[in-house]
This record gives sequence, C-alpha cells and structure tokens, in this order.
Amino acid sequence: MTEGASVEEIERSRLAGHYACHGMALFPHDAVGNAWTAAYIQAKGDPVADLHEDMAAEQKARATYEHLIRMTDDPGVKDTLQFLRQREVVHFQRFGEVLRKVFEYQDSKQFY
Repeated sequence: MTEGASVEEIERSRLAGHYACHGMALFPHDAVGNAWTAAYIQAKGDPVADLHEDMAAEQKARATYEHLIRMTDDPGVKDTLQFLRQREVVHFQRFGEVLRKVFEYQDSKQFY
C-alpha cells in the first residue's frame, strides 16, 4: 500500500513512525501499530484449551478484517481483506473439526 508513496504522503498517513524504523519494509504489526510478538501465542499443552485459543484467535482476526473492510473504499484493498477474512473463517472451521476429533478420542475407550 505504500509502493511509490513519497515521504510526505507517508507522514500524512500517520506511517511516519513505521517508516522511520523500517523504511518501506514489511514489518508485522496490528492495525494500531503494535509490533507482533511471540507473547501473543498462548499454549497450555492441553489440546482442548489450545484449540479453543486457536479458534478465538481466528475469530478475532476475522472481526478485525471486517472492521478494516468497512474503513476502506479501495477495491483492491477490500478484495485482499475479504480474502484474508475468508481464510480466517476456514481456519476456524478446520480447528473446530480437529477439536471434535479430540473430543471423540477422549470419549472413546482406550484398549491396550
């Protein structure tokens, strides 16, 4: 989205801080500008808890994409965000399928 933008345009778009630190390089951060960190990943070592955490993360990402879609009128940006939103929906569904299998396994009798 910043390809070909001048420094003045970047400053007007409130991306000056990002530009000062990263230039035009991609740098993962949220819509507010908070840098991504591994602290966002939660894991308990329990498949049920971890899958619920994964599903919640997918729903939060979906909601963020929906907010961003409403904030733009650029067709290219909208198409990209709609693709990413749909990807989160599919991820949520796949995690749900795995969660169902985990419950089935836990409920089954274990013979050794």
